[in-house]
Amino acid sequence: MILPPATLGMLGGGQLGRFFVSAAHEMGYKVWVLDPDPHSPAGLIADRHLVAAYDDYVALDTLGSGCAAVTTEFENVPADTLDYLTKFIPVHPAASAVAVCQNRIAEKSFLADNGLPHGPFAAIRSEDDIRNANAGLFPAVLKVARFGYDGKGQARVADRDEAVAAFQHFKGEPCVLEKMLTLDYEVSVVLARDEAGNVRCFPTGENRHRNGILDVTIAPAQASACLRDNAQEIAERIAEKLGYVGTLGVEFFVCRGELFVNEMAPRPHNSGHHTIDACDVSQYEQQVRALCGLPLATPRQHSAAVMVNLLGELWYEDGKGHGAYREPDWSLLHAVPGLRLHLYGKHHARPGRKMGHFVVTGDDAAAVLERALAARAAIGIRDE
Repeated sequence: MILPPATLGMLGGGQLGRFFVSAAHEMGYKVWVLDPDPHSPAGLIADRHLVAAYDDYVALDTLGSGCAAVTTEFENVPADTLDYLTKFIPVHPAASAVAVCQNRIAEKSFLADNGLPHGPFAAIRSEDDIRNANAGLFPAVLKVARFGYDGKGQARVADRDEAVAAFQHFKGEPCVLEKMLTLDYEVSVVLARDEAGNVRCFPTGENRHRNGILDVTIAPAQASACLRDNAQEIAERIAEKLGYVGTLGVEFFVCRGELFVNEMAPRPHNSGHHTIDACDVSQYEQQVRALCGLPLATPRQHSAAVMVNLLGELWYEDGKGHGAYREPDWSLLHAVPGLRLHLYGKHHARPGRKMGHFVVTGDDAAAVLERALAARAAIGIRDE
């Protein structure tokens, strides 16, 4: 076990890292953050912020010599960086697991090779791959294999010609072509797994997206107990096959009542923010526990919860990213019973950027959802 007051390392300085720093501090640890942004939310509250690129080996040597173990909040940290750090200290999750999750071709191939439920897809590395793709894949979504998130690097395509045009727009970057499924709704599972293979799942959540970005999470999901349990079982199998250590998020499509794995996130997940307010252990504390070899807690959700993301467009007069720049009227949220507001301390708001979130909790799931959606409308989030 790595015990307090040891120093832990965090690769990435976003809001997920910020919540990790807070959890680690409460448990008695110190945290060093490596992130190239001098204003990174996690860096602002860390014990030390190394402002450097993820492949800056002088900074990595400093992290390796000063920390007892290292984790990440950002799936696009180069796998080579994680491999390098393992020469000095424990690194969780391992580079091999992160490499699968950070490349959609590797991710879909992993699901197929391990008999895990997934939608039809084709790996696209050239225009010929599109021309030779099964016609049954269309209509489809073409997604870049690397660095696409929150709806970025994706295009809906009705046929081969549109797919070729999208592939050219993506400048020939390797992609996956995924059949567009008939979607009932989406769910996700956040879990923690330790080095001994013990797994603890949080209750399955239900997710609603807007413009490709997570908008609302309802926890527990408004789904059958059987489906919620099946999602957890599949997520546990994924963690086992990856040899995963840490906190993992798994997103699913529910199509005609069946589960299909959409994506894996080798880190805490946006849909798990509510665990801070609605559970007796958060996904971030579990990340600390897994990293340090402490026994994982058994999560208990004590309240129904709804999480709502707050994106940068709310900081603009028209609520869409145009007009005068101003702070939203947070008094509208603070007036809502059972609502807790979390702002990330990012130095500038821009449309689509995750600036904060709020969580509404209570005993009655229907009433909690009603209050959360009313607060969402009051602060200026409009369905398009």
